Amino acid sequence: MTADRHGQPMTETGDEAAEHLERALDALVFFRPEVVRETSAAVQAAPGSPLAQVFSAYLGLLGTEESDAAEARERFGRFRAGLDRAAATPRELAHVDAASAWLDGDLQGAGRLLGELVVAHPRDLLALAVGHQIDFFTGDAVRLRDRVGGALSAWDEHDPHHGPLLGMYAFGLEESGHYDRSEQIGLAAVEANPRDVWGIHAVVHTYEMQGRFAEGIAYLDARTGDWSGGNYLNVHNWWHYALYAIEAGDTERALAIYDAALHNEESEGLAMELLDASALLWRLLLAGEDETERWSRLADAWAARRDGPFYAFNDVHAVMAYLGAGRTGEAEALVRDRLAWLATPHPGVSNHAMTEEVGVPVCRALIAYAQGRYDQTVDLLLPLRHRLNTYGGSHAQRDAVQKTLLEAAIRAGREDLARTLLSERIGVRPSSPYNWLTRARLAERLGRAAEAAAARDRAGKLTAGGAGS
Repeated sequence: MTADRHGQPMTETGDEAAEHLERALDALVFFRPEVVRETSAAVQAAPGSPLAQVFSAYLGLLGTEESDAAEARERFGRFRAGLDRAAATPRELAHVDAASAWLDGDLQGAGRLLGELVVAHPRDLLALAVGHQIDFFTGDAVRLRDRVGGALSAWDEHDPHHGPLLGMYAFGLEESGHYDRSEQIGLAAVEANPRDVWGIHAVVHTYEMQGRFAEGIAYLDARTGDWSGGNYLNVHNWWHYALYAIEAGDTERALAIYDAALHNEESEGLAMELLDASALLWRLLLAGEDETERWSRLADAWAARRDGPFYAFNDVHAVMAYLGAGRTGEAEALVRDRLAWLATPHPGVSNHAMTEEVGVPVCRALIAYAQGRYDQTVDLLLPLRHRLNTYGGSHAQRDAVQKTLLEAAIRAGREDLARTLLSERIGVRPSSPYNWLTRARLAERLGRAAEAAAARDRAGKLTAGGAGS
């Protein structure tokens, strides 16, 4: 029986397929596009291999693309119908069951099964990498940290995949608020593998969450060739760069990045890229920037997808695009469609709760904001602000919604709430010019000229000197 490089048996998998799977694993953790080619080659070489088939199924899910998931569900269903479970190993069966759960819509169930698998097989890189992404898609910061942290002690630090595991761990640490430790581990991951784009991404998140925009820009500039192309994460890391540019007051640079990397005529219309584009333009909308033409093209791209109720996080960003383009009717139609879907129970489908509890209320809040109904925006978002994570994404991604709540509170004249929200933000990110400029705006509304002037001065010094310098 063929075994992987850690000595774990792989049934119905010959040497050729095993080699393809090893290369696919390496490509997966470094976000290289050849992961698709290598996985397909493994399936072709060994169509009866549970691990090859499972890997292919996971790839159909990791992009949060409804059509890809449907195709993967059909393919994997055929394989599963002919699978001799008695011939497969317990590890392989755990993967089969986890992939089946996710294909059936149960993200949390799939994550739990992979977690149990990793307790027995802590060096199962596929289980760790896929489970890590499930934790991200479900916004589970604790599991995002501990899934990898619990396995690290079983890995030799000289193993070629120890570095990318550190990158994953760094991201989990950041999402859990351990910023110093996250930065330390993330930098170590990138030192081990300069092209570890997930490790770079973890460091970038750490700087973002602390308002250290100048350090973030410098960090990305110093290694542009390592992250800016040739991988599945380059658009997202360009989005982070654009966030830094906005914080630095350089809207022109942010829009140049948008046009070059986030959305243009050559963009493929993938959900993971479109949501970054929506999230960036929405921040500019909150700041009063008019980007009607960009919004119109982006809304067209979302509309062309014709997405059903698959992932609430994507729905929210589609609604942003429709509203930014002034197409309120399409935003409202999406909400009506999701409400109709929610009218029927979907036992075990994670997206049902995500859509009902967070997705639809956030979409309604965005619509209210776009229509100037700021009190209603506040009333819808305030009960959700501490559990937005349950519909997925990172703190940085969800901050567009948090900023919408803050801006709505100011515009609704709910100064006490706005002060509270700002105090929270400044406590965590005292180096953020946005936070101080917003405090100045609030002080001006309250007639506190001296406080407003001091806040604007603070913001100006941070912008000129660079946060954290």
